[in-house]
Amino acid sequence: MDTNGFSRTNHHHEPKGIEEDHQFHSMNALEILRETVRILRYNLAAFTLTLLLLICPVSAILLPNLLVDQSFVNSLTVRLLLLAKSSGLPLLPFVRNSCQKFSETAVSSAACFPLFLTLSLLSRAAVVYSVDCTYSRRKVAVSKFVFIMQRLWRRLVGTYLCVCFVVVVCLTSFCVFLVAVCSSLHVLGFSPDFNAYGAIFIGLGFSVVFANVIIICNTTIVISILEDVSGPRALVRANDLIKGQTQVGLLIFLGSTIGLAFVEGLFEHRVKILSYGDGSSRVWEGPLLVVMYSFVVLVDTMMSAVFYFSCRSFSMEAVEALEASGDGVGTQPIMEMVSQDF
Repeated sequence: MDTNGFSRTNHHHEPKGIEEDHQFHSMNALEILRETVRILRYNLAAFTLTLLLLICPVSAILLPNLLVDQSFVNSLTVRLLLLAKSSGLPLLPFVRNSCQKFSETAVSSAACFPLFLTLSLLSRAAVVYSVDCTYSRRKVAVSKFVFIMQRLWRRLVGTYLCVCFVVVVCLTSFCVFLVAVCSSLHVLGFSPDFNAYGAIFIGLGFSVVFANVIIICNTTIVISILEDVSGPRALVRANDLIKGQTQVGLLIFLGSTIGLAFVEGLFEHRVKILSYGDGSSRVWEGPLLVVMYSFVVLVDTMMSAVFYFSCRSFSMEAVEALEASGDGVGTQPIMEMVSQDF
């Protein structure tokens, strides 16, 4: 893997709009978005195929919650509300909505986990592979991608399971910490309103921490595809790689989260709640919003890949010094080696 991929001389696969002397460099969030758009335009056919075959099917099941049993959601919501009340939290609308949303997300994630572990993970790999081909000035080949996945699939799945474990531990720790703090304040005699403000403050702090965790996890998936590391080592590698670029990652995460939440809100309002009497709005608005949601997922995955290359460029001097000392054996890129074997 060469982060100066755009500077290579290949007259057959040169992205339009990229100068011959273009050198890859660390970028801010807006530049990463622009770079993503350029890559999307250059390999539009490959990304469109990935969108339609791998991302849209998952979105079509995830958005309407087709696999979710509402009775489980209601049961979990009631349990969370009882836990919040016993901890001294007032059952204000935002507390009820938070419990409801958390229950829906938890049940939906559990029900759709097989899809996340197969189609969704395969779509991420396909997007990262296409971005890498763009930087390497190679043609995107389905046969070569299938061969690469046969070699990397096991460790990619292992890395994804490790990432899921980290996310679950992070969320569980937050819930335990929130309940412990609110219960302590309740025992000490603080009012429920004070507990509510304390919960909001803790939630805001956790949001920043959780965003950083997601950034590391997304970069970990990219690393497990493009470098010869996986599992916990890939997590450590991702944590080291994004140092100095955390603010850029947070802006990317914020933009993607807002985009996904916006489409989810439209789907909830236009498809699940609102209809034109005969339900005709669901016929065309539903598929349209599924495609919109899938496109946001595609762009988010592409930006994660571009963000990886940006971070590599940012830390290239340190990486080169590490490799020169002979300690960087475990982090050498392998996509090129696998491709050569094919």
